[in-house]
Amino acid sequence: MYENNKEDIRKAQEGDKEALERLVINNNGLIWSIVKRFNGRGYEADDLYQIGCLAFIKAIKRFDWNFDVQISTYAVPYILGEIKKYIRDDNPVKISRSIKELNMKISAIQKENLTKTGRELTIDELVNTLKVDKEDIIIALDSTRCVESLDKETNDDDKRGLIDTITSNKDEEQTLVNKLTIKSLLDKLEKREQEIILLRYYKGKTQSQVGKILGITQVQVSRIEKKILDRMRMNLEAV
Repeated sequence: MYENNKEDIRKAQEGDKEALERLVINNNGLIWSIVKRFNGRGYEADDLYQIGCLAFIKAIKRFDWNFDVQISTYAVPYILGEIKKYIRDDNPVKISRSIKELNMKISAIQKENLTKTGRELTIDELVNTLKVDKEDIIIALDSTRCVESLDKETNDDDKRGLIDTITSNKDEEQTLVNKLTIKSLLDKLEKREQEIILLRYYKGKTQSQVGKILGITQVQVSRIEKKILDRMRMNLEAV
């Protein structure tokens, strides 16, 4: 359990450096847990940790007591956002040798299968063929793509991103809380539904690309996606 001492938070917001230092130290595990998500991307963990600490301090200073969340929860999108911003601004994104090699293997296998069967292998088929984790497959597939944002327009007619469908982005704090809400909404979805949303809105895939990855048609992806978003909106209204 991470430290969420309310008295220290209040003191830190009032300029108490010792209280601020205690909060950072006591939430050290939280910061490192987020930093570890970016292992294998060519960046020094210590550098990302420093960025994470600064982001955590920013979260403390901006913490709004009106939101019914813990500081550890409130700080997560700040830390993730600052680290992603650092990586995005430090272009070209560094890619580890192992990811590059995996990407080359995937390309060769996909080319061979496309020639033989006329289609590309799905992520699950690649996992079974290469005997590697699904997450590594996804990272390798995306390693040559530019970092994209949830704010980027989708390829659909309404030209909106997922965030735009459930929030008005009135202020930064509300946006952060909404992102946390999205996480809780995603947790309620089935595994396949989560994969579609993650590929579409977090990986920047088009519906056609998602269809190829999952082995279904673009029309099926569109239909499933609409049902998922409708259900997410209903669950959001019930919160």
